[in-house]
Amino acid sequence: MNRFPVNRRQFLSASATSLAAAGLSRAAAAVLPACASDASASAPARLAAAAPAAALAVPAALAVPSAVVTAAAPKGRLKHSIARWCYGGIELEALCGQVASMGITSIELLDEPDWKVVASHGLTCAVANGPGSIDKGWNRPERHDELVTRSQDLLPRIAKAGIPNMIVFSGNRAGQPDDEGARHCIAGLRRITPLAESLGVTLLLEYLNSKVDHADYQFDHMAYGVAVVTGVGSPRCRILYDIYHAQIMEGDVIRTIRDHIAHIGHFHTGGVPGRHELDDTQELNYAAICRAIADAGYRGFIGQEFIPTHDPWKSLGEAIHLCDA
Repeated sequence: MNRFPVNRRQFLSASATSLAAAGLSRAAAAVLPACASDASASAPARLAAAAPAAALAVPAALAVPSAVVTAAAPKGRLKHSIARWCYGGIELEALCGQVASMGITSIELLDEPDWKVVASHGLTCAVANGPGSIDKGWNRPERHDELVTRSQDLLPRIAKAGIPNMIVFSGNRAGQPDDEGARHCIAGLRRITPLAESLGVTLLLEYLNSKVDHADYQFDHMAYGVAVVTGVGSPRCRILYDIYHAQIMEGDVIRTIRDHIAHIGHFHTGGVPGRHELDDTQELNYAAICRAIADAGYRGFIGQEFIPTHDPWKSLGEAIHLCDA
């Protein structure tokens, strides 16, 4: 599917075409260009065509800063990834070079044309974009045939590229009871888990909030995702536990992670409120959360999915250090 960057996150207004609408402060607007090199990299054409969502992230005029930011070598219990859409204004080649220099090993939420780009820089894509969309997912049986067909086409290519995960969504309620939606998700995902198992690719059903960013999204409480994953009954179907969204909906993050680590296959971050830096302007203790994740035995990727409001590389380096359990 072609979700990046327009449909990956729909929490921004379609009219957000300026730096201010992107959630970047005027102070950030001054900082970001100052850290860019003189040789600006133009955004890919597909990003330019999706200006409203691209405007959310770093401005298109930015390139990798001339003074490359580096980070201390990660401790090794957790692996580090970033969400591509949060840096949509930076050419992917430039972004790859920067994150590789910081000890980050993945750029995720990519469509197929971008997989080879990250691989050429020695990086992986921890999570590939899958079929469907946030609002139109697996909770409607009338969509299953199309979603299954697209999955059967996409999963072998994801596996061949060495990508471990593919993202999927429940879809919106639109008046549907949650137990009914969960049953339909189970039925649909069971049709593709045998292929996923044979290929070694994990399906990640993402938890999103319906309170602030994704009104009416059905998988907005942990019990729903646990019911679906348990019902599917495959080691290749897990929850993408987005800490930002979970905090908005239910809180109780560390206990939930400890209780359900067996059902979780990937994590996303983001400061609450606002989905910005993981600093002291927001309410979550990410150092404690990531220690709990590592202590529970998880050894996969933590995907940084926040929109920087300051120097993006400084903010990213600080987040990696904070989450490096």
